[in-house]
Amino acid sequence: MSKLTISLVQMDIALGDPEENFRRAEEFIAEAARRGSDLVVLPELWSTAYDLERAQELASPLAPSPELPDWFERFSRLALVHGVWLTGSLLEHRNGRIYNTMPVYNPDGFLVGSYSKIHLFRLMEEHRHLTPGEKTTLLELPWGPTGLAICYDLRFPEIFRKYALEGARLVILPAEWPYPRRMHWRTLLRARAIENQCFVAACNRVGKSGDAHFFGSSAVIGPSGERLIEGGETEAILTVTVDLADVEAVREHIPIFQDRRPELY
Repeated sequence: MSKLTISLVQMDIALGDPEENFRRAEEFIAEAARRGSDLVVLPELWSTAYDLERAQELASPLAPSPELPDWFERFSRLALVHGVWLTGSLLEHRNGRIYNTMPVYNPDGFLVGSYSKIHLFRLMEEHRHLTPGEKTTLLELPWGPTGLAICYDLRFPEIFRKYALEGARLVILPAEWPYPRRMHWRTLLRARAIENQCFVAACNRVGKSGDAHFFGSSAVIGPSGERLIEGGETEAILTVTVDLADVEAVREHIPIFQDRRPELY
């Protein structure tokens, strides 16, 4: 599978209201499926936003539990019902701790892998409420090796280079990236794509939570740094078809991975 149709669901998020967010997300996912999307990406913490003070109440385990909410199970059913690959991050309850976790479900609703955010953003007090993940995640998917990252991870080029060295063709990044750092977001997305010669699909929310305003600008960036699609500052479904074979063409044309000298770095 070389060509992949991606939809980024650039949505507003109701603070601490999973029922409302699931209702609206399903409408967006249904439309993305109607467009023929293979992969649908929702923002970071799309079911709750940053209601971290209630994280213990709002989080659920990746596997269903009779004592805790079943948000991940409901998310998997959306992949099954609409027949799409589906991702975006939610609050995960694991061994008494809370993680910011990004599952990837296949069109049959099965979990094929997950990633928990390893870099916690102090400016939004993640470190006070969440536990950082302890590993990166590269998945072998039908369109090729795919790395997972979340929001603040974008500022850490090491994780993207690790994925590229492992063969990643695509990195998926859900986010809640606020003003005033829109220039940082747009610049870093292009930098991560250019320096690693891979596609980057990044879905950012819009709207407001507390004092934080979110600007959207969700985008799919190609391996040469071209913006294949980019959103504005309002809700939208951004759909684009990419050819993952472009990664190999770019890497062959400018062979940076052959020319690296890691023994000197």
